[in-house]
Amino acid sequence: MSEMLVGPVLNDRAMFETVLEAAEMDNPGMQLATEDREGYFRILLPRRFRLTRQSMEEALGKPFRLSELEPYLSSFSGRMLNSEDELIFYLEGGSEA
Repeated sequence: MSEMLVGPVLNDRAMFETVLEAAEMDNPGMQLATEDREGYFRILLPRRFRLTRQSMEEALGKPFRLSELEPYLSSFSGRMLNSEDELIFYLEGGSEA
């Protein structure tokens, strides 16, 4: 893919699957790229990736604070904006955020 990809790198398969499910809700119509490297798992989109607290709660079936994702987040591609209700991964200098 010629565009730059952004998104989280997770260190836990169960959380990877949860984030993937939530990301599909938060990024409708986008085809998420994934990489399973056994020790870490990437979820990527071109230029902008959005993840909300609401979608994580729906995927988990229980209340969830986005700060609870931190121990599972090994790294990420791009820049990250975070608030209580959403995380956005984006490219520097873009107006996507």
